Amino acid sequence: MEGVSVRKIKKICVFCGANSGKDVAFVNAAFHLGEVLGKRKIDLVYGGGKLGLMGCVSTAVAQHERQVLGIIPSAFTINNLVGETCGKEIKVATMQERLVMMMELSDAFIALPGGFGTLEELFQMISWAQLNIHNKPIGVLNINGFFNGLLSFVDHVVKQEFITPRARKILISATTADELVDKLQAFRFEPDPALSKLKWSPSSSQKEKLDLTLRL
Repeated sequence: MEGVSVRKIKKICVFCGANSGKDVAFVNAAFHLGEVLGKRKIDLVYGGGKLGLMGCVSTAVAQHERQVLGIIPSAFTINNLVGETCGKEIKVATMQERLVMMMELSDAFIALPGGFGTLEELFQMISWAQLNIHNKPIGVLNINGFFNGLLSFVDHVVKQEFITPRARKILISATTADELVDKLQAFRFEPDPALSKLKWSPSSSQKEKLDLTLRL
């Protein structure tokens, strides 16, 4: 990292599966990521509960005495569907409200293996970065090649000229937690000159939620 200015990251939001997956390496990597965050004095924002990889990473961060914040839709808390959140919990009404709050409260984002929900969260954050709604780094922890197919597909879309090379740089990847956090800290946002002119204004509501309505 010598000679490279380092972004100050205090809170990282982790997107990952509520299942553990087929490969035990996913569980081990989730625990190790939590350990790395704890040792680097980085707090965790995540989707709440204790299931699957979400429970692994949150438990590891808490064991290293860092703050853990779970943001969870109220619907998931009925009948203890996802288990008890490891740390502080904020209940929200909708999935979209959850994602907006995650964006607002985090300094960077990491995706571990997961399903449709994890992929939705990952690509929503990438899309919002492309639209200059935020300028925070986003990365995937590519455990045992889990994201190889996805990364190849994204590169294919670049070749087909639906994603620009500039926008492609938004998505970072690494095979170890330490390497990925280093890359997130070194990330420098390069907004598209045209999209950087978009103006996104905060909502005037009492809750001061982010209004993602474009003002032309």
